[in-house]
Amino acid sequence: MTTAERVRRINPSPSTAAAQRVRELKGRGLTIHDLTVGEPDFDTPGHVKAAAIAAIEAGETKYTPVDGTPALRAAIAGKLRQRHGLEYGDGRITVGGGAKQVIFLALMATLDAGDEVVVPAPYWVSYPDMVLANDGTPVIVDCPEADGFKLTPGRLRPALTDRTRWVVLNTPGNPTGAAYTPGELRALADVLLEHPHVRVLTDEIYDEIWYDDGDNPSLAAVEPRLADRVFLTNGVSKTYAMTGWRIGYGAGPADLVTAINTLQSQISSCPSSVSQAAAAAALAGPQEFVRETVGVYRERRDTTVKLIEDIPGLSCLTPSGGFYLLVNCRPYLGRFTPEGKRIENDEDFCRHLLESQQVAVIHGSAYGAPGYFRISFATATHHLTEACARIATACAALTERPS
Repeated sequence: MTTAERVRRINPSPSTAAAQRVRELKGRGLTIHDLTVGEPDFDTPGHVKAAAIAAIEAGETKYTPVDGTPALRAAIAGKLRQRHGLEYGDGRITVGGGAKQVIFLALMATLDAGDEVVVPAPYWVSYPDMVLANDGTPVIVDCPEADGFKLTPGRLRPALTDRTRWVVLNTPGNPTGAAYTPGELRALADVLLEHPHVRVLTDEIYDEIWYDDGDNPSLAAVEPRLADRVFLTNGVSKTYAMTGWRIGYGAGPADLVTAINTLQSQISSCPSSVSQAAAAAALAGPQEFVRETVGVYRERRDTTVKLIEDIPGLSCLTPSGGFYLLVNCRPYLGRFTPEGKRIENDEDFCRHLLESQQVAVIHGSAYGAPGYFRISFATATHHLTEACARIATACAALTERPS
């Protein structure tokens, strides 16, 4: 069988591949200190599971509307109204099998060959490949650590062309945890208003996992004149520990939502009815779970940042949201392992951590950030403490000359 060119031009997700590698090693009986997976280690809240069980017992196990059940769409609209003051009518909300699917369908619905999508780097691993799979051209814009890993007007403006269809804005971001202030979004909005043909895809999947004072702002709320050009995506996976339930959503222009619904009608018909009932309960129900888990994540963040900063040669910025650290390991590139192997790049460094100390992390190059690696702190503090101690041991073993 010959696969289609659209498949040959993309790569499997590096984060998925890393998680699979960890599962394989654990299957061989090895103890792996896994800091790869961006998945909450908490169980789904009890009232959410109860809503799913009630839906099953009530026979709510049939097809739903393509764009989601009325109850879930109402819960999404309520959240966006309460959190950001944004009003989205029924025809401007769609539901899919995870935020990843919703983003993919948005690109599928809008890109033709040669259309450009601006992707700030560091980026979530899937953005460039999603663009490529849908015949578009990813335009990677480097956003260095000196700028807080955030897109600036000075970097955005020259990246925009007549072929630009989208700018992707992930805030708080994966892999950095960086988030934009209202003032920073205002400055980007001023540039975007100069280019009325450009839409903005805001990925806000980590919006509730937020550590700074005040609310995490959304571009559509900061600049209402962009409301018909912003497609806001989110889901329940991260905030409510519902990764396996596979429910994401998008809110934006009615024409785009209609196009996405048309595609979904031919791809999957609709998301799981039971998962939708659970998601509606998560969004519209009690929010104590969110507050409690964010408090735990904050403690883990602070602990892990300190542990990393205490390792000579490693450094990181403190994230404003999400549950990741992007760690700078550049001082160790060019050094040698005890076996005499030269650490050429961040992928070699991460391989050294895994092979010498059984610590699994993801190399920064997968995120457009060579010289870095990503840690997920969505795991228990004692695991983080042990893993960081092992990272320190692995770093100490690297020498400037081969032994």
